[in-house]
Amino acid sequence: MCGICGKIYADRLQKITEHEIRRMNTVLQHRGPDDEGYFIKNQIGFGHQRLSIIDLSTGQQPMSNARGDLWIVFNGEIYNFLALRNTLTQQGIRFQTMSDTEIILHLYDLYGVTCVEHLRGMFAFAIWDERQQRLFAARDRVGKKPFFYYVNKHGFWFASEIKAILQDDTVERAMNIEAMWHYLTYQYTPPPATMFQGICQLPPAHTLIYESGEVQVERYWTLRYLPKTRQSSQERQEKLLALLRESVKFRMISDVPIGAFLSGGIDSSLIVALMSECSGRPVQTFSIGFEEEEFNELPYARMVAERYGTDHHEFMVKPDTVEILPKLVWQFDEPFGDSSAIPTYYLAQMTSQYVKVALNGDGGDESFAGYMRYLGMRFVKYYRWLPHPIRRNMIEAVLRYAHPHLSVLPAPLAKLFRYLRYVNDLSLASATELYAYAMMICDNSLKTEIVTPNVLQQVGHLQSFDFLASYFHGDHTNHQTDAMLYTDVMTYLPGDLLVKMDRMTMAHHVEGRSPFLDHKLMEFIATVPAEEKIRGSCLKFLLKQVARPYLPEELLTRRKQGFSVPLRLWFRNELKSMLNDHLRSSLLVRDGILNGQTIQRILDEHQQHTQDHQHQIWLLLNLELWYQMFFHHG
Repeated sequence: MCGICGKIYADRLQKITEHEIRRMNTVLQHRGPDDEGYFIKNQIGFGHQRLSIIDLSTGQQPMSNARGDLWIVFNGEIYNFLALRNTLTQQGIRFQTMSDTEIILHLYDLYGVTCVEHLRGMFAFAIWDERQQRLFAARDRVGKKPFFYYVNKHGFWFASEIKAILQDDTVERAMNIEAMWHYLTYQYTPPPATMFQGICQLPPAHTLIYESGEVQVERYWTLRYLPKTRQSSQERQEKLLALLRESVKFRMISDVPIGAFLSGGIDSSLIVALMSECSGRPVQTFSIGFEEEEFNELPYARMVAERYGTDHHEFMVKPDTVEILPKLVWQFDEPFGDSSAIPTYYLAQMTSQYVKVALNGDGGDESFAGYMRYLGMRFVKYYRWLPHPIRRNMIEAVLRYAHPHLSVLPAPLAKLFRYLRYVNDLSLASATELYAYAMMICDNSLKTEIVTPNVLQQVGHLQSFDFLASYFHGDHTNHQTDAMLYTDVMTYLPGDLLVKMDRMTMAHHVEGRSPFLDHKLMEFIATVPAEEKIRGSCLKFLLKQVARPYLPEELLTRRKQGFSVPLRLWFRNELKSMLNDHLRSSLLVRDGILNGQTIQRILDEHQQHTQDHQHQIWLLLNLELWYQMFFHHG
């Protein structure tokens, strides 16, 4: 795992200086503190910060081929590199190192841009091809490793993180208002845009060529859910277990200490169980907990740790830990509205004291159908059996009348009314809108109140739902559950979960590895019938069948908790003054971007217990801190 960066002038007569690349590279040091390297030649410059995991002695980058006409900077791990090395050796290719980086160079030399089709792993890399005078770059299939770029008439810049590109004073720094509009919906910035005007992110499963001043981006892989496989349940379970074991073994290849994040959920617990199967020593496991009981999963993590005799470590997250929020903003480079970044940051910090590599359970929910929203879609389908006029006129009128009085009702009854109103609203929506409502933080009506009229004039015509709809209505599925899974894999997974895991682990130079995101495993699961993923009201049915011999029954049958944070309580108590300091005197309001009256109303309603706006407040707080950091403090 590393940090990469580079710059190419469009004018071949213009020379890159080491100072230009060194400035970019230095701010990526947290991604790879073990070594740094540079390649400077004429109009091209590469920088690399290395986190040494495999081939500790000879894997330095930037790396060239024997002829010296191909140069690469690479961030990630190629898990099938040993098999690829054997194949290439049989073809007469001689290696200078034992690293997976050199594998990519030789594959590109042989196959050109299709080299990515041979790779099994997580990666973002750039290759300078001296012969063709072009840059070739690629990002892994699901977006585990980041790749940002900026292009204008003068040249091309790229880096693992936006902050490296911003080190170049010739790169214009301007806020992308359209990206902010979508961020308010999703809590992250949908690709290829970023929150900085002109800076783009290369989408997952895409390659990029920069040649003669032009950029060409193409998709090289798509996850397909059709045709479905015809197997017995037993055959599916055996195939799944074999692929999982293989995926875990691949990700345990390392020349440095390795461990696992253990949340107490099914996904990470099964990964720990399979690691214990093939490890000759106790697996080191790391868990996060909260003092608030409803958010604390430590007891379940301990069950698994005790069952497999792991070397277990725990950390308790408290309200004062939010003081690290400015550090999070700096790591993400963009406003990031998923509050589980807080425990993930501390989890990675604790882990870094013991190991350099940690396996995790990311991707299990998106492949095996683990979110409650998948069941919610079914419930709404049954609710629609009520005639439309009853739902539209009678029930909606009652709920609208009750809404202003919810604060005086007992909490359970108020919660029931809110849930019923949510379900009733969803029952009146289309399938796409139904899924989109489950994913959004701020709906269009709230967004139009949050921004000022001037901003609304610029972005009010944009439909944030179009981003989801383009995947939801794709031709890769013919079942509603698969459509949701595919949309999650293409949007929420790379836009939110994998961004969080990459930035928070890299903040503490820890490499996170995700066995469930092996593309061979994902391709198999995609072709499993949707009925095997959700059986009745049982989410993750197939995975639970496979996990049953490995995990306690209590863990398999409990309701999914998620990696959530007690923001609702914190914002009304310990963090109330923090909100007042930043949002009640907002620079975004002062600069005419956000509407101060709406911000005040949202805060007042939350702190007076009339509404629960915890997610919207966290979204706005991160946006404000990002704006302060990148536009008022440089």
